Amino acid sequence: MFLNLDHIINLNFVLSIFAAGAFGFCIGLERELTNKYAGLRTHIMVALGACIFTLISIYGFPTFAHGDNVIISQATGIRDTARVAAQVVTGIGFIGAGTVLRNGPIVLGLTTASTLWIAASIGMACGAGMFDIAFAGTAMAILTLVMVRIFEKNVLPSSTKRTRPIKVGIVCANEYVQTVQDFIIEKYQDISELKKRQLNADEKSSKITCVINVLDKKSIKDLYKSFQNLSEIESISIQEFNE
Repeated sequence: MFLNLDHIINLNFVLSIFAAGAFGFCIGLERELTNKYAGLRTHIMVALGACIFTLISIYGFPTFAHGDNVIISQATGIRDTARVAAQVVTGIGFIGAGTVLRNGPIVLGLTTASTLWIAASIGMACGAGMFDIAFAGTAMAILTLVMVRIFEKNVLPSSTKRTRPIKVGIVCANEYVQTVQDFIIEKYQDISELKKRQLNADEKSSKITCVINVLDKKSIKDLYKSFQNLSEIESISIQEFNE
């Protein structure tokens, strides 16, 4: 006896799931390339989860008519197919909130949280079989993320640009920690975070982490130059710390 795979595997479901994963990959790739908190895996999983929940919501809960202690095997057609899918909109807020960070008056990660929200909606569109909406939503999301960043950097006048946070990590010997911290506090006035921790691999060294708010026109290269005079530094890493 041969099995009919058409009754076991619904190819439309498989297509929806793979499409959701592909669209989630596209949005996650932009976040990954810009070194954000939620990257490829997170966006793919969000899109896949939203797609699967939508498929389950539409096809997984048929209603049945009930007779006298007998369940009639014909669906009544009365059911709320949006009930499970609606919870995805609420549930994605918990994941998005995990990417939002606050350092004093500065709030970071809102853009990444919004891309997770968009990834969920695209996954739901794939689950509902609306691939044209999913494709258009993915294209518009990526276009917005890339082009608006270019527009802000090259078109907007410098007077409208706000400061941007730069994360600096410095490794030095324990006896020089206070010296390095005093230099940072004296050199930079707008510091939203400054902390230190002893390295597990080397008990004689500590790592100082700080977030310095600088004007957009001040490049990371200039920051490296400002720390070159500190001979106590063993290593330093500087990266943009934005959404």
